[in-house]
Amino acid sequence: MAYNEIEQRGTADFPFAFFHVDSGHSRYNMSAHWHSEFELVRILEGEFHITLNNVPYVAKKGDVVFINSETVHQGIPKDCVYECVVFDADYIYYENYDNLSFIKSIIDREYTVNEYYPYQDSELHRAFNDIFDAIISKTCAHKFRVISALYTVFAIISEQKLYVGNIGNDSALNDNNIAKLKKTLSFIRENYDKPITLDMIAAEVNMSPKYLGSFFKSMTEKTPIDYLIEYRIEKAARKLRLSDMSVTDIAYSCGFSDLSYFIKTFKSIKGSSPGKFRNM
Repeated sequence: MAYNEIEQRGTADFPFAFFHVDSGHSRYNMSAHWHSEFELVRILEGEFHITLNNVPYVAKKGDVVFINSETVHQGIPKDCVYECVVFDADYIYYENYDNLSFIKSIIDREYTVNEYYPYQDSELHRAFNDIFDAIISKTCAHKFRVISALYTVFAIISEQKLYVGNIGNDSALNDNNIAKLKKTLSFIRENYDKPITLDMIAAEVNMSPKYLGSFFKSMTEKTPIDYLIEYRIEKAARKLRLSDMSVTDIAYSCGFSDLSYFIKTFKSIKGSSPGKFRNM
């Protein structure tokens, strides 16, 4: 079973979610995940080391990253401030409009949009920025402007052929590896609050512990246990910000059995104690 990050994106009548992310955000470090929606990432400051289906990029100020549907993505910011727009492309596709068949081909994963767009003064970058700026503006017409800019983005991608077809043996091999990774991530994320071991994860995904360790690290640059611990800390950070649970209860609810170890680990990853992080 593949783990898919399922959250409500925006509202039912406007499925666009916006996130402004700086060092105080509970998800500042982007752990590996995926979702059915598409995502745009705009870098405001610093560098963002982002990996998409095991392909690494270093995005800098002004750059935009286009994350296709179902792409496993993760990122490590370096003195970075970035913004994300997550959207459901089905919202702008209408079956009776023949000229939108290109969008349907992207939704169906027949095409994969090119992912990395270094900053330049171009029509495409202006359209990307228009999407972010319209969402932030919250004017009475911001929904019209977001949709208009998004259509412009897809029009330019189509005209300039900024996409590739998903065919061939290399694509099949990569899809197989991504499927294995998703299955591993799925088990970890669904069981992070329980006492799980490398042997348990390996048995779930039908790999030997040694092979799983090397495979997972080649795909994420982390060991499965390192990923598990970081994911537990991410969930704990969200609970610290969004609930009034005690630090002890949060630690235990996120799979930690030792409070002092939880506090030490949280500080090493987030740069502050749980208490200070909650009050930031």
